[in-house]
Amino acid sequence: MLVSEYDYELPEELIAQLPADRRENSRMLVLNRDCRSIFHKHFYDIVDFIDENSILVLNNTKVMPARLIGHKDTGAKIEVFLLKNLGTIQNSDSPAVQPAQGSYWEVLIKPSKRIKPDTIIKISNELSVKAVKKTEEDGGWIVELLYEGDVLDVLHRNGNIPLPPYIERKLQTEDLKKLDFERYQTVYAKDEGSVAAPTAGLHFTLEILEKLKNKGVEIAYVTLNVGLGTFRPVKCENISDHKMHSETFEITEETAEKINRAKANGKKLVAVGTTTVRTLETAYQKYGCIKPCRDHSELFIYPPYEFKVIDELITNFHLPKSTLLMLVSAFAGKDFIFEAYREAIENKYRFFSYGDCMFIK
Repeated sequence: MLVSEYDYELPEELIAQLPADRRENSRMLVLNRDCRSIFHKHFYDIVDFIDENSILVLNNTKVMPARLIGHKDTGAKIEVFLLKNLGTIQNSDSPAVQPAQGSYWEVLIKPSKRIKPDTIIKISNELSVKAVKKTEEDGGWIVELLYEGDVLDVLHRNGNIPLPPYIERKLQTEDLKKLDFERYQTVYAKDEGSVAAPTAGLHFTLEILEKLKNKGVEIAYVTLNVGLGTFRPVKCENISDHKMHSETFEITEETAEKINRAKANGKKLVAVGTTTVRTLETAYQKYGCIKPCRDHSELFIYPPYEFKVIDELITNFHLPKSTLLMLVSAFAGKDFIFEAYREAIENKYRFFSYGDCMFIK
């Protein structure tokens, strides 16, 4: 199967640069796989579409301010994009050591050509980045953050919300920065660890969650810290040659019990977002059931993958040739998904992270 089969043309003006005025006002394309029908709705209609005999599973990870802007001693501007906290590193000269101050991270550096080991990138008077060694990724490095105090406190003072590159801001005002800190985050986000939002969850409000609970829908949460694996492009022509980056996830005992009981009772499992899908499908593949665990996922889902856990899916519109588009194609059928995308484009839906969504039944 070729990556070129998952390409489509999207008018640039349909790439959402800002969120909807209200989370629940996003448009929602409803796909019924049984009768192959497509309906146009808004997200506030979701309460009507999720059956009371369902369990809704959401990813409660929280986006950290992972985008750092700094300068080399030459004055050159450098962007450091935090991907994963490594905590410790192992090299040939010394054992793995947790430094007294500072921590090791996997990052992307742009531009990276003039970065060498031991290069210092100054972010502010309280935070600097020291390049340690290159990784296999384009622009990929392992670095040490040099700071004092709590790393998340330091990042909140010096970092920016890591918006995807297709959200272009010629002028990042304080109002826009405040908007992104609020809206590029789900209302149920809990523990910081992601470098991108689980965007299908951005449409939910506390009021909608409460309405679903009152209807009888069970709510459960998993945590998958979104990293490079989710948004890394597929560069090989044969998609089976693509390797997903590892992303950590956690399923609590409470969530495992809820899901297993719900499935045993014949309830439908509605997954919110592709990260939730990958968490649950990975756990089932590894353990044959949903069990409490802290683990990692490298699962790449594409046709003709057979889903073991999820029954319905809420998801945003995804980039051409992306692993996420391949996942939803596996769930709903490639032809049906591309038909729905054409319908969305014709009706000027807003695409990608800040855009509209789909509910696939």
